[in-house]
Amino acid sequence: MTTAIFTKNLTRRFGQFVAVDHISFEVPTGQILGYLGPNGSGKTTTIRMLLGILHPSEGRAQVLGYDVISQSEQVRSNTGYMSQKFALYHDLTVWENLVFYAGMYGVREEKRIKEVLYELGLDEVQTQKAQNLSAGWRQRLALATAIVHHPKLLFLDEPTSGVDPLARRAFWDLIYSLSAQGITVMVTTHYMDEAEYCSLIGVMRAGRLLALDEPQRLKDSLPGQVWEVYVEPLLQALEAIENHPAVRHAGLASDHLRVITTERRSIEVIAKMLGEKNFQVQMIQPGITTIEDVFIALQ
Repeated sequence: MTTAIFTKNLTRRFGQFVAVDHISFEVPTGQILGYLGPNGSGKTTTIRMLLGILHPSEGRAQVLGYDVISQSEQVRSNTGYMSQKFALYHDLTVWENLVFYAGMYGVREEKRIKEVLYELGLDEVQTQKAQNLSAGWRQRLALATAIVHHPKLLFLDEPTSGVDPLARRAFWDLIYSLSAQGITVMVTTHYMDEAEYCSLIGVMRAGRLLALDEPQRLKDSLPGQVWEVYVEPLLQALEAIENHPAVRHAGLASDHLRVITTERRSIEVIAKMLGEKNFQVQMIQPGITTIEDVFIALQ
C-alpha cells in the first residue's frame, strides 16, 4: 500500500509559540483521516504545511511522494483544499464559480465541470449566486471547486462547521463517495461523532499529536472503563464523583452520569462511596466506549 502523507518531526513555530510540535505520522492511500482537536491545537497549521503554503520550522513531510518544500507546486496541483471559510465569489453563480476555479487548475473542459455539478447535486442550483445559497449548498460548491481537477488527495479543514445535521450527514456521504473513487481525504473537525466516520483518527492538543490509529483500536486502548451511573440527586453525585482518585472523568449524560474509572474494579469503590454518602444508586452498568471518551482521556 502506498503512502499519501508522510511526516517526520514536523514542526512550526511562530516566534516563541510552537503551533505544531514534532509530529510524525503516515496515511496510506485511500484512507479517510479525521484530525481531531480543539481550536488552536495545530490542525490548520498542519494542513498548511502539508500543502506547502507554510514552510516547516523543523522536520519534513511528503505528500503523494512530493516534498512539501522543494516540490510544493506538484503538491498543490495534485491535491484539493477546502478551507474553514469557503473561498467563493458571492456575486458569481454556482456555474461561474466552478468555471473560475476549474480554470485556475487548468481545467477547460465543460464536460468535467458538468460532471462535478451532477456528482454533488449542484446542477439544480447552478444559476443561483453563491450569496443566495444556504450553508449546506455553499459547502457543496466549495467541495466542487476543490475536486474539479481530479485531485488524488483532499484536505478539508472543518468543512461542516456551521451547517445543520442533515447537511453534515449528506456531506459525509459525498466524502465516502470520493474515497470509494480512490481519493485520500484528510479532514479536520471538532465534532466527535464525525470521527466515527473515518478510517483513521488523529488526536491533537496544543500542537502535539497524542494518538493516530483506527477508531476501534483507539477505543480498545482507552485506559480505564466507561460506566453509566444512574443515581439521585444527579448534580450532587457528580460533584462527589468527579474528584475521586479512581475517576478519570465524569460528566452528565442526559438523565445519568457517564464515568470513566481508572480500572474496572474501581466502580465498586465508587458505588460504596455513593452509598455511604446516602445517594440513591439506581443502576450502574458498563458503557460503550466512544471516540469522545478517548478524546477526553487523552486531554
